[in-house]
Amino acid sequence: MGERSGPLIGLKIIELAGIGPGPFCAMLLADLGATVLRVDRPDPPQLGIKRPLRYDLLRRSRETLSLDLKSPEARELLLQLAEQADGLIEGFRPGVAERLGLGPDDLLGRNPRIVYGRITGWGQSGPMSQTAGHDINYLALTGALAMFGDPAAPPSAPLNLLGDYSGGGLYLALGMLAGLMSAQRDGHGQVVDTAIVDGVGSLMTTFHGMLAANMLRPERGANVLDGGAYYYGCYACADGRYVAVGPIEPKFHAQMLAKLGISTEGFPDQDDEKRWPEARARMAEIFRTRPRDHWAEVFDGSDACVSPVLTLAEAATHPQAVERSSFVEVDGVVQPAPAPRFSRTPAGTPSAPCPPDNDSALAGWLDTGEIERLRAKGTIA
Repeated sequence: MGERSGPLIGLKIIELAGIGPGPFCAMLLADLGATVLRVDRPDPPQLGIKRPLRYDLLRRSRETLSLDLKSPEARELLLQLAEQADGLIEGFRPGVAERLGLGPDDLLGRNPRIVYGRITGWGQSGPMSQTAGHDINYLALTGALAMFGDPAAPPSAPLNLLGDYSGGGLYLALGMLAGLMSAQRDGHGQVVDTAIVDGVGSLMTTFHGMLAANMLRPERGANVLDGGAYYYGCYACADGRYVAVGPIEPKFHAQMLAKLGISTEGFPDQDDEKRWPEARARMAEIFRTRPRDHWAEVFDGSDACVSPVLTLAEAATHPQAVERSSFVEVDGVVQPAPAPRFSRTPAGTPSAPCPPDNDSALAGWLDTGEIERLRAKGTIA
């Protein structure tokens, strides 16, 4: 796995293999230096989108231990490992870990300092806690999904960025770190119950305030940030590609008009919502006269808040990303670098996803003799 670096050096986390937000949280912690041990089944089912291992980037920067947790010996091994761990991440349906004998009480009974991180869609309680769901379902019930997409079409999901990774994985990482800080102060661990619906609801805090103040229309496409305003959205260019426009502040809006060659005389006032369609049509007409990269050059270096809409491949080669080394290449795969940045304890380059290797995975947890004993008993392969 190579030498680790980053602000979380010294932390030891166990990850019970799952999909989506759990592995994303584990990746974030491992990227920043934590030693994360991923525990997977000996013959794991294909979860998520099938791809070769080297492209399954959420599995980077950590070792994988193959373990049958239905076996009493394997469960005892996990409890033994938990005695050394600072935290554990699991994403089972509520009650599954308890039935395996690996619930919070089991682990806290062996290690009172451990932080037990749980990630589910609906949470550990409530009438929907035992039902299946995916990102789009969680967004639907939080009210967030209703705000995305063309008002003339059904709502559209923003990939699974908002639910799985933001409301789920990021909030789980925040909860784990908060729990770890608390345990360092008083020596007591706890359970972190992370629900994607709770996280997405938290992300929508600003808009609930605006709604309560009658400053937000409930229908999408009628507000500044959801595509209602002509000065906050995307426009098609002559080559079929797009630019993103977002000069909310009047001084930036003025720069945008100047760069487009539009005189403020006769052009609708920025706050005149009734004339937004007229302004949108005028801007759309101008943007369609030139290709995307022409407009990128026109607006380069200005405060007009106009940017080319890049593809994923283009994003990795943009000068801003190149200057900041925002992408790295590992095992021939270009991928985002660890984030955020730290001045004194910078994170290292991620290591490539690797197949299960029980000896390597346990090397930092058990001595060689204990590993051999476990193999002789058949606890590990």
